[in-house]
Amino acid sequence: MSDILLSAFFLSLVLLGINSYFGLEIIRRGIIFTDLAIGQMAALGAAMSLFFWEGAYLYPVSLAFALLGGLIIALASRRSANLEAFIGLMYAFSFAGVYILLSKSYHGMEEFQKLMAADILFTPIEAIIQTAILYAVLGVLIALIHYRAKNGFLRDILFFVTFAITVTSAVRLAGVLVLFALLVAPALIATLIGRGIPLINAWIIGIGLNILAIVVSYHFDFPTGYTVVFINALAALLVSLGCCLRKRSTPLPEEPTA
Repeated sequence: MSDILLSAFFLSLVLLGINSYFGLEIIRRGIIFTDLAIGQMAALGAAMSLFFWEGAYLYPVSLAFALLGGLIIALASRRSANLEAFIGLMYAFSFAGVYILLSKSYHGMEEFQKLMAADILFTPIEAIIQTAILYAVLGVLIALIHYRAKNGFLRDILFFVTFAITVTSAVRLAGVLVLFALLVAPALIATLIGRGIPLINAWIIGIGLNILAIVVSYHFDFPTGYTVVFINALAALLVSLGCCLRKRSTPLPEEPTA
């Protein structure tokens, strides 16, 4: 039991480590559905690999589709006046593509479920270590390049390329929905709190929520990936509602009398 829970916990740590940064950046940019769209493009690449080559080239094809999605969004962000609509349509296109391809496979629906939200209790420790090393390299690259690059198209390209690489590994291990929850929920809560260092707050919040989700899923025999999504999304929704209610109950300052 402890080995299974520790494997899922270590995976959540690895995914939170870099994805919290991307989540905060995505919220700051106001392109919330970017990770869903790029993640789903990675899933489309995986589905094509499974359909045409029985998964033989799963990672490179998935990465190629994720990079393509990231580059397209980077270009659209410079020229499109309706960016969120564009990103939403990219997600719908890739989601439908995954479903169409895997519907023709004997184990298609099983693979579809894994691409949406995998059972992270049984993730091999070797895969977690490989992903941790990749994320560490990407973290150094972000620190050296992203913060030094001037604002503009080059910085957007670097952001979306590193994000696409991160997303590809995350989708392969945990699924699109788990990635979205871990990216957005802790970062959103940390942003709403508005105190301390947002990145560190997102890490702490994400670790706590993931421990809770893993324990609940194991104790009640729930699907682990979907439990992680449910717990993270529920926490973010409750905090968001609490902030809205607090703002409504705060009296407006009185206007000064003449």
